[in-house]
Amino acid sequence: MFTMELTVQSGAAQKTRAAILADRELDLVRQPAQAAVLLYHPLRVRIMEALLEPDSATGVARRMKLPRQTVNYHVRELARVRLLKRAGQRRRRRMVEQCYVATARGYVLSPELLGKVAADPSQAADAFSAAYLLGLAAKIQSELGQAFELAAKEGKRVATMSINTELRFTSAEQRAAFTQELQQAVLATVQRHSSPYSQADGSAAEGRPFRFVAGCYPLPAQKTEEETLPQIAADARE
Repeated sequence: MFTMELTVQSGAAQKTRAAILADRELDLVRQPAQAAVLLYHPLRVRIMEALLEPDSATGVARRMKLPRQTVNYHVRELARVRLLKRAGQRRRRRMVEQCYVATARGYVLSPELLGKVAADPSQAADAFSAAYLLGLAAKIQSELGQAFELAAKEGKRVATMSINTELRFTSAEQRAAFTQELQQAVLATVQRHSSPYSQADGSAAEGRPFRFVAGCYPLPAQKTEEETLPQIAADARE
């Protein structure tokens, strides 16, 4: 018995560019300046977590029990590279505090940040290896990030489909049989529904190309909450 999650997002559903940019659940960090600012100091990731909901630098400093000047410095740097955006003001006593909020609920670091040393499936000779699957995952992040960014500029959404499921194998033979049957089913479906890339005269055919990927890997052992929490020193360096 297994569960399956299937998500299909129609390209017909569109929003304005402003609405999409203001309502991002995930964002891909592709600019080196953004990545450098975010990773420069471990405290900045904690500040981003604290600002998933609007708050001021003073409010974050109070919650994290850190000097206000330290938190304010890091907030300004994150806002400068547009990882934080202004979220109104609030009056506290006789002061007016500027509030900020993260530009997305979560972030992915693009493989493009590593340039020529970024993972690529062509670097792995064995198409059934973990290295190949990691390279393929990096390629997906890069291509999907570019498509997402271009669509956002045009005020559109990216038409995607994803299948996410868990299953259990008790032997290598069972896993091999599953792989063979899945491959045959996918190839048959692609042949029935995929349009040709070129016409009879060699010219480009109508339609937009998509990449379909199916991967399978062993799930890592579950870690306790204490093991997954990052060990970050609460120093106040700037």
